[in-house]
Amino acid sequence: MNVKKLIGAALFAIIANGAFASESEGNSLSWAPGDGISYNETSILSTEATLNFHSKYMSYGVVYGNDPILVPGVCATFFDWAYIGVESIFDLTKGNGKGFGYGNRAGKYTTIDAFVGLAHEFDLGETIGTLSVDFGYMYEYFTRNTQKVEDGCIWDSQYLMLEMSLDGHWLVPTLYVERDLMYDNGTYASLTLGHEFEIYDGLTLTPSIGQGLGNSLRTKGYFAELDKYAEKGFNHGGLMDTTIKVELEYAINDWLTFGAYVAYYDYLFDDKMREAAAAYNAQWGSRSDKTWNFVGGLSLTASF
Repeated sequence: MNVKKLIGAALFAIIANGAFASESEGNSLSWAPGDGISYNETSILSTEATLNFHSKYMSYGVVYGNDPILVPGVCATFFDWAYIGVESIFDLTKGNGKGFGYGNRAGKYTTIDAFVGLAHEFDLGETIGTLSVDFGYMYEYFTRNTQKVEDGCIWDSQYLMLEMSLDGHWLVPTLYVERDLMYDNGTYASLTLGHEFEIYDGLTLTPSIGQGLGNSLRTKGYFAELDKYAEKGFNHGGLMDTTIKVELEYAINDWLTFGAYVAYYDYLFDDKMREAAAAYNAQWGSRSDKTWNFVGGLSLTASF
């Protein structure tokens, strides 16, 4: 997938959206900040640009990078159904590359994730609520500077992803299932329960708790190559990461939203998995030889 063309198309869509702002109110084709282009109140195109900062690079509840990362992204949605987008991970210091063996990538990208999918909300009535379904495909590209060339290892992967949530209840359940098609052929799933509190007009606070589950191929992809398991490998599926998170969002205006979060990650329920997670995190130094981590982050989202 040509990432430059994708980004260019998304930027063109954003500029094109702005052209409709001057249209008369009587025109059936219209644009509104935060809603995108619509025709007779039917959404045609909306675009979203995001910029996320994370104090650590976490993946499946273990430390993938001990230093901060920056994640910009852009996504275009058509007719409230189909979407296409791209996001990238940038190292902000040389620490992650030094610790993970791919050199100094400070200020440079390490991965590009290009994705497409279908997403829609279905109103199932007052009793059941609103079902949101998102099914997508993603190709994860690692810049070739990050490859462990001496091992002949290519870190690229492809994923099929399904996310479903049921809104309209005090506790909102969200189920996420991911299938790796290239790197380890593993399957990962997580169930999250959360509730949104409106603190003030445009300001919300959402605490949540989630639990991850991985099959043996998924966990083997992360833990089997550790020195601790180098000879006998790691072939144990089960309960993985537990996440407790508190998110804060403030709608600055109709199209711009500021966010912040703090999260606690741990491996709580499986002794073998706890041992493996501690060994994985210990790659970042003796002080990191633990299963738990506190991480925080900031975000800015612009919708057009």
